[in-house]
Amino acid sequence: MGKRGRRRHKKLPEEIVEVSIEGLSHDGRGVARVDEKTVFVEGALPGERVKFNYVEVNRSYDVGKVCEVLDPSVDRVEPKCAVFGLCGGCSLQHMDAQKQIEAKQRILLDNFERIGKVAADEIVTPLVNESPWGYRRKARLGVRSVKGKGRVLVGFREKRNSFITDMHRCEVLHPSVGERLDALSELIGTLEAHNRIAQIEVAVDDEKASLVFRNLETLSDEDQQKLIAFAQKYDLHIFLQPKGPDSVTALWPEEIILSYALPEFGVSYQFQPTDFTQVNSDINQQMISRAIDWLDLDQSERVLDLFCGIGNFTLALATKAKWVVGVEGSETLVERARENAVRNGIENVEYHAADLSKELEQMAWWSQGFDKVLLDPARDGAQEAIPYIAKLGASKIVYVSCNPSTLARDAGLLVNEHGYKMVKAGVMDMFPHTAHVESIALFIKQ
Repeated sequence: MGKRGRRRHKKLPEEIVEVSIEGLSHDGRGVARVDEKTVFVEGALPGERVKFNYVEVNRSYDVGKVCEVLDPSVDRVEPKCAVFGLCGGCSLQHMDAQKQIEAKQRILLDNFERIGKVAADEIVTPLVNESPWGYRRKARLGVRSVKGKGRVLVGFREKRNSFITDMHRCEVLHPSVGERLDALSELIGTLEAHNRIAQIEVAVDDEKASLVFRNLETLSDEDQQKLIAFAQKYDLHIFLQPKGPDSVTALWPEEIILSYALPEFGVSYQFQPTDFTQVNSDINQQMISRAIDWLDLDQSERVLDLFCGIGNFTLALATKAKWVVGVEGSETLVERARENAVRNGIENVEYHAADLSKELEQMAWWSQGFDKVLLDPARDGAQEAIPYIAKLGASKIVYVSCNPSTLARDAGLLVNEHGYKMVKAGVMDMFPHTAHVESIALFIKQ
């Protein structure tokens, strides 16, 4: 490779630097200034005096890692996880759980002010878990047989690299999986294909955990029997995935149905282990309740549910409204949503697959007219759809977001360009101990 194709890495400064931490970044790192340059310090909290060493140098900012806390924050706590700081799964275990969600709320409000140039009339109380541990029902674990370690590593990747963290348990994963990483490691180590398992996808429903083994080659009968014995011992479901998501097949038992329920609304959902579902069941139920409460529906109203997935909001909405239309980009998820409506005996819904970044006015279902709208987009937000949503003239819009910066951007469009008022907003602790921020906002047509 010639010089033009070779990426140059700046040499890292070797000195240990002492700084005061001025704030918390959106990804959970302390923010400091060294010689007028911003440094993001991993493991530091606002108000602390720390020593750090450099781990990354860039033109406009640097990255450091705490090596000593000289003056700890009152919000600092002892991390529960033995590999916190190395593992890339969590970034805030060193911060009191209540203070974490308060910090996330400040991030949301800062984004509203800085990006959207908007403010909510009311900031609502955050939705939180009864416990911030063992909540995570969806995850993708890396798997690698490492000779130098003498074992198979199963876990999340380390920060800033592709190595699998050498971990023995995970405190945020559902205990049915998080407490069995060593058992999984030992199991895979006994397989003939121990170095041909690339990852394990975790999906936990209301009853038990399902594990999808990404096998890069066909497993021998003996290997399959070992997986089945493991599933029977620990009361798990096992799937194999030799190729893409469409190749996922049940190994044990042969018929597997994953489901979760929303008791408040009397509905339940079936899903496949690779489908998108919310990682935190408790917060999901609270979130749906809040969204429906804010929409204040009655049996005469038509509701549009955009980015509806398998119908997480749609079916609950249908118990309160006259008619609900759910729209989603994935035909597979739309079909799953239709099946869920039939299973629940709900007939006042319809679902459509559509690219929600395109001209929505040309869609046949668009012309029906809607009184209220709920949208729950992916991280990129709903910028392209906002002008069309505004033209509907819906009296209320509830926007659920996993990215405060795109929510703030889209809120700015609704408020500053389309005549809506943001009357309520707040955060939800969907991802304790991580920097991810889940939020919700209510807009009313002026």
